[in-house]
Formats: sequence, C-alpha cells, structure tokens
Amino acid sequence: MGLKKAITSSLEDVIEKAGGCAVVDGGFATQLERHGAAINDPLWSAVCLIKQPDLIKRVHLDYLEAGADILITSSYQATIPGFLSRGLSIEQGELLLKKSVKLAVEARNSFWDALKVTPDHRYNRALVAASIGSYGAYLADGSEYSGCYGPRVDVDKLKDFHRRRLQVLVEAGPDLLAFETIPNKLEAQACVELLEEQNVQIPSWICFSSVDGENAPSGESFKECLEGISKSNKIHAVGINCTPPHLIQSLICKFKELTSKAIIVYPNSGEIWDGKAKRWLCFDDENFECFATIWRDSGAKLIGGCCRTTPSTVQAISKVLKG
Repeated sequence: MGLKKAITSSLEDVIEKAGGCAVVDGGFATQLERHGAAINDPLWSAVCLIKQPDLIKRVHLDYLEAGADILITSSYQATIPGFLSRGLSIEQGELLLKKSVKLAVEARNSFWDALKVTPDHRYNRALVAASIGSYGAYLADGSEYSGCYGPRVDVDKLKDFHRRRLQVLVEAGPDLLAFETIPNKLEAQACVELLEEQNVQIPSWICFSSVDGENAPSGESFKECLEGISKSNKIHAVGINCTPPHLIQSLICKFKELTSKAIIVYPNSGEIWDGKAKRWLCFDDENFECFATIWRDSGAKLIGGCCRTTPSTVQAISKVLKG
C-alpha cells in the first residue's frame, strides 16, 4: 500500500526546512467549538465531517496562518464502526474518512497558492498527517488514558479494528500517518505489525500519552513500548501527545535514551480531561513559548499542541522556534 505515492516532502525534509524543529498544529475540537460547532457527540470532532465540513477546513486554515508545518486531519475519532453506529453505510463511512484528508489537503493547497503573491513569506508548505486515534478513542470511555482494554482485546483484534481505516486513509493520499494517544504496548505493536503487513510506504509516527511522566497509561515502561517501534522502518517519529506540558521535558529525555527516531511532542494545555465525565478539570495556563525552546533543546524535532490548545498557542510556538 502506498507504493505509488511519490513522497516528495518527507517528515525529515519538513524538519530541515523548518530549521531543525517543525511545528505541528494544535487542538482541533477546541477551535471547531470556537467557530460554533456542536461536538458533544460520540464521534467528537469527526461529527463535523458529516454536518459542518466547511468548519474543518476553516480550522486547518487557522493553523496554517499560525505557522503550522504539519496539519493533522479530523479523523482521530472517525472509525467505520463509529459511523455505522450513526446509521451510515460502510461506503459512506469510508468516504468520510477520505474527506478528512481531502479537506486538509485542500486547505493546505489553497493557503500555499495564496502565498505565491508574497514571495518573501516565511511559511513552509505544510504536510498533511492522517490521524488514526486509538481503540480507546473509539470506545469513548476514557480507556485511551488508562490502556485498560480488557482481557478479550489482543493484538489481532486491534489490527482488525485499525485495518480498514488505515487502508482507506492511505488511499486518500496523505503525506504522513499519525497514530495518536496510544496507551499501551499492545496497540503500538498492532500498529507496527499492520504497517508492515500492509506494506505502507507513507511515513508514520506513533504517539503515546502519559499520566505520570514515567510510563504509558497502561503502566508499561516506555522501554517496553518502544522495542518494536525502534526496529521498524515504517515509523519515522515517536513521541507524546495529550499529556500535560510539565511532564514533557523528562519524557523527551527518556525517549532520547530509548530510540534514534525523531521525537514529536504535542501536549495538551495543562488541563485534565475526565474521560468518564467528559469534561475538563484544573486549568493550568502554562507558557508554551517558554516550554517550546526547552523541548527543542532537549531533543524534540516536532512540537505542537493537543487538546485545548489553539492557533495562538501554535503561533507562539512557531514564533519562538523560527525566530
């Protein structure tokens, strides 16, 4: 899969063009809500693929204007089973997955075309990363923050869950694949094996979350979690997302000891998400501009934001990283 795709701008290329540390976009659902979207839905931000696709493109443009070098698609919570539960057909669900990539590509292309009249701009042509959320994100029960999938979930079940979505997203032609908020070794293993079995040629990254700054949510050490990833040539970067900012520096240092892959971090705003109650707790207004330089100097090659971060967050990161 993906053999016919000519990768003219790899992950490594965009890092180099950005001066050694590329900027990833920020929180998607938060910005959708700012534009008036109603996302209190099991599909979360992916519900806008059905109801308000114009807002998705608008959010992508917001992040491009803020200086993002990489756009992540709105497919994090978009799954075939999830769409089926809404009464859509398999074909309709697959078209919506492809639409998530199409909207990001269209936003990127229109933004880049508009820059042609200002040749002295400081933007890079952004890459589009197709988001692949964890099994726990589909369950929408908070298990992507615990890694507790139960005894009946094994590596084959997880591969079966991810397989068709991965195939459809690859067919849509993104520049990158982003496996996000992975909570345990088992799912990381499933993702790597699936990329190998499908012979996916599109560069991928895998991001874990962490609740203690030491281990994966499952309690497994990152040494255990990264063993299979570090050996795979399908994975070009590994890191952390949706984790409080104050935990990130130590995790970057830990990952540097464990892998030679590029390290990507895009933490949340510092608030705490209660997955069962589905609400945010304990707002913590950290200074991302200050943190970004620390993370870069500690070894991160890609930096952005996750839940509750905004284009202003990404603009601050871009400003301090790119000067």
